Amino acid sequence: MASTSVSLTLPVLPLDDEVVLPGMVVPLDLSDADVRAAVEAAQAAAGSGKPRVLLVPRIDGQYAGTGVLGTVEQVGRLSDGDPGALIRGRERVRIGAGTTGPGAALWVEGETVEEPVPEPLPGAVTELVKEYKALATSWLKKRGAWQVVDRVQQIEGVSALADNSGYSPFLTVAQKVELLETADPVARLRLAVKALSDHLAEQDVAESIAKDVQDGVDKQQREFLLRRQLEAVRKELREINGEKDGEESDDYRTRVEAADLPEKVREAALKEVEKLERSSDQSPEGSWIRTWLDTVLELPWNERTEDEYDIRGARAVLDAEHAGLSDVKDRITEYLAVRKRRSERGMGVIGGRRGGAVLALVGPPGVGKTSLGESVAHAMGRKFVRVALGGVRDEAEIRGHRRTYVGALPGRIVRAIKEAGSMNPVVLLDEIDKVGSDFRGDPAAALLEVLDPAQNHTFRDHYLEVELDLSDVVFLATANVLEAIPEALADRMELVRLDGYTEDEKVVIARDHLLPRQLERAGLGADEVVLEDDALRRLAGEYTREAGVRTLERSLARLLRKVASQHELGERELPLRVGADDLRALIGRPHHVPESAQDPSERRTAVPGVATGLAVTGAGGDVLFVEASLADPETGAAGLTLTGQLGDVMKESAQIALSFLRSHGAELELPVADLKDRGVHIHFPAGAVPKDGPSAGITMTTALASLLSGRQVRTDVAMTGEVSLTGRVLPIGGVKQKLLAAHRAGLTTVIIPKRNEADLDDVPAEVLEGLEVHPVTDVRQVLELALVGAEVAAEVAA
Repeated sequence: MASTSVSLTLPVLPLDDEVVLPGMVVPLDLSDADVRAAVEAAQAAAGSGKPRVLLVPRIDGQYAGTGVLGTVEQVGRLSDGDPGALIRGRERVRIGAGTTGPGAALWVEGETVEEPVPEPLPGAVTELVKEYKALATSWLKKRGAWQVVDRVQQIEGVSALADNSGYSPFLTVAQKVELLETADPVARLRLAVKALSDHLAEQDVAESIAKDVQDGVDKQQREFLLRRQLEAVRKELREINGEKDGEESDDYRTRVEAADLPEKVREAALKEVEKLERSSDQSPEGSWIRTWLDTVLELPWNERTEDEYDIRGARAVLDAEHAGLSDVKDRITEYLAVRKRRSERGMGVIGGRRGGAVLALVGPPGVGKTSLGESVAHAMGRKFVRVALGGVRDEAEIRGHRRTYVGALPGRIVRAIKEAGSMNPVVLLDEIDKVGSDFRGDPAAALLEVLDPAQNHTFRDHYLEVELDLSDVVFLATANVLEAIPEALADRMELVRLDGYTEDEKVVIARDHLLPRQLERAGLGADEVVLEDDALRRLAGEYTREAGVRTLERSLARLLRKVASQHELGERELPLRVGADDLRALIGRPHHVPESAQDPSERRTAVPGVATGLAVTGAGGDVLFVEASLADPETGAAGLTLTGQLGDVMKESAQIALSFLRSHGAELELPVADLKDRGVHIHFPAGAVPKDGPSAGITMTTALASLLSGRQVRTDVAMTGEVSLTGRVLPIGGVKQKLLAAHRAGLTTVIIPKRNEADLDDVPAEVLEGLEVHPVTDVRQVLELALVGAEVAAEVAA
């Protein structure tokens, strides 16, 4: 609530075409006779208090009806040296009749103006205050008056906030007078908000128009100036090089003629130069032609690196940088040996094609497929380029865009050649099985020409539209799953499988490669932390279970971080020697204890009806358990139930296993009557993982036979093989990966089909030494090997 009005008698200080609102502090020039008279009269009547004057706007010689009570805060000199006074506006005064007083000033009687309670509701007033502060802040920031923003934000009163707009230079005198004569603070604030928002809108429009006009005016001037400068620079360069004045097209013609290009490429480039000569500077076709010519001239058409024909040295490089992977090393060694002999006999080019190679490295993650590419390039003395194909869905990424498209670029193959700087690099096509296809095309189909040794010597990119010889490039494609690669594409590549590492190989890799790298990353020296081989073996066998070594490397990194942390905390002294028994204190208990290491009563095969199978997943080989049960004849319906997210082929294998036991149960001395009257349920644990394929046929047959006979399956036995209706064991794939998985899981006996016996040649010798492999031809042999004898079963039951 405002205070009650008070009557005052004050000297008038007229303001010509200017308005002061309450709260404002203004300097006034005392050289003006009226101003000086008012200040002197106020000083004469002030006594001990501050002199008071009545600030009244005078518009065209007419005084306004409302003024502002002002106090003279200070009298002195203004910045220009003239005498002046600093006056602060206090409150509104309604002017009454004239009167007499000391001095030469005009004296009037007045009455202070009461300010009513803000209407409408306080909530609406609050929103109005927020709006004004936001507008004022925006305007002040545009003017760069950052120091004033905080002051405006700190004003709380509605009246004070509205009167603060009196500082705004864009308000007209009439608007300020209206603000002065409006007694209601809310109405006054609305006037201030409207004036400020109108000004900001006008300012935005004016800035936009000014910018558009300026951009339009400057564009031609800037283009003209830049073109003149460009011409001057080219002229100077030509003079330095001793060339005559000419056009840009002449420069390109000179570059094309000087470049070492194949004949057909030179003809195509000169045609484009002729088009450039005929086109105008403003034509968009000119920029397309220049970009194309730059790309063609930057390609290394006749640049080739010399291969290292030190075959033993190349093999030594491969052995030093990668442990194991003998198949790939043998293939690269063979390739180099053949290249050497062809070079010695002058047979480097046969039928227009050079001796390139296209290899597909297929295997689970973490076995070193990607890093192997760089080692191959190192061993051959060639440049290395990696092309990531994971998630590529656009055919133009491989074959390039047509030049008519905006932003057209050559494909990734051409860019890889350009990046390598030679026509015979090692190009790693990473994750080729992750290439997708959609409405934009099929990139895998576009790779058919690239990876065909009979065609890629005339590869034609959509952007270049000239032949590019890729026959001397060594392409290494990596994939996790061979089945995900289109059949036509897989047929063009030489397949090399990387099926994972044995435990011994993992120990060597960890000791020679992973540990030194992780010691460096942890800031530890090789003599500060030493890991014994038994610790590395336990890390590989019980803390990780994988085909590759990525998780093993992460475990090593975790262990070394723990050692470094404990040393910094003063809990452990260095140097430190870590043995197998020290691992649990550093990184916790192992996660993958072998089945053979568990208590016999806790193993999965401790009860009849559970058998151990082997499978191949995207992460390599793995152990797969099969569980079988019979339903109660009174409560369960007859029939076969399958669970575990199985595919159609695996479901059919289960039907075949059940049919075989029904037809040959008497021969096998099994109570087959149970199979007719009771429901059979076969379950594959790890139900979240999809499973398919025929190789679990003998495993399901063994699980059902174990259930019916009451004889357990041996805990150390794993098996794989397809079963037929007559009980024949048929061959399957992935034998090497499955035997590696059995070895990692601690199993000692493996049953495989007889016709897969030849695949044992690919299995590392140390794995075969630790496994007893039984090639079989009939299910009856499987049951004899896998099931515990009747006397043992009786002892277990007892």
